[in-house]
Amino acid sequence: MLKIFNTLTKKKEIFKPIKKNKVSMYVCGVTVYDYCHIGHAKTFLFFDVVYRYFKKYGYSVKYVRNITDIDDKIINKSKLIKKDYTYFTRDIINDMNLDFSSLNILKPTFSPLATDHIIEIISFINFLINKKHAYINNKGDVVFDIKSYSEYGILSRKNYFNKINFLKKDFTLWKKSKLGENFWNSPWGNGRPGWHIECSAINYKYFKDKLDIHGGGNDLIFPHHENERAQSVCFQNNNFVNYWMHTGMVICKKKKMSKSLKNFYLIKDLRKNFNSDVIRHYILSTNYRHPINYNINDLKKSEKILKKFYYCLKFSKNKNFNFSLKENFINDIILFKKAMNDSFNTPIALFLLSKLSNKIIYANDSKKFKKAEFFSEILYFLGKTLGFFSNKDNFVKKNKKLIIKIKKLLKKRNDARKLFLWKKADNIRKKLLNLGVHLEDKKNETIWKIY
Repeated sequence: MLKIFNTLTKKKEIFKPIKKNKVSMYVCGVTVYDYCHIGHAKTFLFFDVVYRYFKKYGYSVKYVRNITDIDDKIINKSKLIKKDYTYFTRDIINDMNLDFSSLNILKPTFSPLATDHIIEIISFINFLINKKHAYINNKGDVVFDIKSYSEYGILSRKNYFNKINFLKKDFTLWKKSKLGENFWNSPWGNGRPGWHIECSAINYKYFKDKLDIHGGGNDLIFPHHENERAQSVCFQNNNFVNYWMHTGMVICKKKKMSKSLKNFYLIKDLRKNFNSDVIRHYILSTNYRHPINYNINDLKKSEKILKKFYYCLKFSKNKNFNFSLKENFINDIILFKKAMNDSFNTPIALFLLSKLSNKIIYANDSKKFKKAEFFSEILYFLGKTLGFFSNKDNFVKKNKKLIIKIKKLLKKRNDARKLFLWKKADNIRKKLLNLGVHLEDKKNETIWKIY
């Protein structure tokens, strides 16, 4: 029985889809004014796992992840580099797709652009004006009147109605264009949509009046999701989202990682040094709701664990056992499912994969080769459920190269020991440790294992 922590109620709730065997999921996507960083990777890798898990469980999933391709940051950046915003955003979107593809993040069912939904946005705003939830201010912008919505602040746990100047909290739905800016025609003059309204309009287009899961980073709870919820509830006269899910932020040098603070690490730079599966493991090793303190040593730890996983895959003979998440007689799958059903507890799921890899190595060392093969196939199946092992054959080939390298180093070390060159032997041992190889010197041989 799957439970999901709901940001709105602050508790875990049993997941009950609106439609049987179907899941509707919307995740707020990237504002494309710069390259994607590890904070983006944390959010979208996690929701990629949610998407995969539902699909593996037999659900039909409609997953929408929007792209914000017009806002102040985009306009300012395109002006700064003297490039038309349409070409500028197109290039950033291409880079974003390349980053996500390199991390083996599946494409959503739909990836709508804000600028492709101007008609829906204008219609949505017009309805809010007619229902007295929005007005035109003295600047010519259309803004939402938070006084018209008594539940404003419930999602973010903030009470704005106790503040004297709460009118300052009214937020923009349609922004009047400035001279030289791109604009669209509307009943209220030339302008462009505000940030929050695009998600409400896109949500309504793809899901109408109800949605199972709405997600994003926890930095979006306020103002973005609070404002989006206000608009949509006023428009639809219902709560429209059953489960709100938010990922924790990435911390770097005791501060939130962000482009404004210039303390961020780009995905494309990170991938120069680490395999995509290593990055995935690093991120999923922390509960999705908790922050991650960026630390390159933790990435290196994940790298060692992945080397061990890859090593364990070599015991599989590609027979592809037909496993399913609905298995109720294989303990490893039962425990994995229990972890994931506890609001997608990926750290426990990964711990179980590590235990499984130990079982594989022990079975092989005990010459129980069929058992090692069976467990190896389970490891592959569960790893794939989390988005690992996108190209198993390549991993096995890499492991063969790794094993050849290990054996060469072992021979050099043994030769050094025979000649009593202990310093040289110790240096080779350190190299092997860096490869994740642990040694045990016996009387007539050296036993090695990847851990």
